Amino acid sequence: MKIQLIRNATLRVTYNGRLFLVDPFLAAKETIRSFAGISQNPIVELPMSPEAVIEGVEMVLVSHLHPDHFDEVAMNLLPKTLPILCQPGDETTIREKGFVDVTAVSTEHTWQGISFTRTPGRHGYNELAERMGNVSGFVWEAPGEPKVYWMGDTIWYEPVAEVIAREQPDVIVTHSSGAKFGDSLPIVMDDVQTTAVCQAAPNAVVIAVHLESLDHGTVTRASLRATAAAQGISEGQLRIPADGETVEIRS
Repeated sequence: MKIQLIRNATLRVTYNGRLFLVDPFLAAKETIRSFAGISQNPIVELPMSPEAVIEGVEMVLVSHLHPDHFDEVAMNLLPKTLPILCQPGDETTIREKGFVDVTAVSTEHTWQGISFTRTPGRHGYNELAERMGNVSGFVWEAPGEPKVYWMGDTIWYEPVAEVIAREQPDVIVTHSSGAKFGDSLPIVMDDVQTTAVCQAAPNAVVIAVHLESLDHGTVTRASLRATAAAQGISEGQLRIPADGETVEIRS
């Protein structure tokens, strides 16, 4: 299995002999609105052209429809016949963009021999979480491949811990920017919550993404490494790829 971080939460995943794209966000640097009043977003360019990001992709997996997870550039560039897997409630909007093969995954769906199981998420705390709307993660697995738990845009809370305990994933992908609006609590995992994931799954490889790409992020790769080191978490367990970098995990 190979997971290539493109930027933010966008991943090119090679798994079970197939190539799929996760949360495509292909906008050029500083072409969408600021989230924190610091800079237009995204704050960095893609490490490759948008055309290179989608080259060879056979399916797209979308956690939710916030613009940094499925943006207009991606919607316009991706072939409209490409299969799209999404959470219930998002399928109508995606179909309205012209996509003809859209599956809302309520519990589990199998594509090309890969099982995708939708998992819960909470995009922040209290009233802000309600305003942020529904989000999902997914567990995917196939014979002879590591079991992967992609958490999506969620904080660390009990249902996430329950998924780890139940599924015992080999690989966990966290969104770890600690993004905030003003003085709010984080709307995704921060460095402390990411280390909590590592501690809850000591035998799993944790891949931290969704870093250093948006102006409301509060965690950097360096600060996450420092927090993990202080907690005794090894660089072998917690991988923090740069944009464009590929992490390969063998079963």
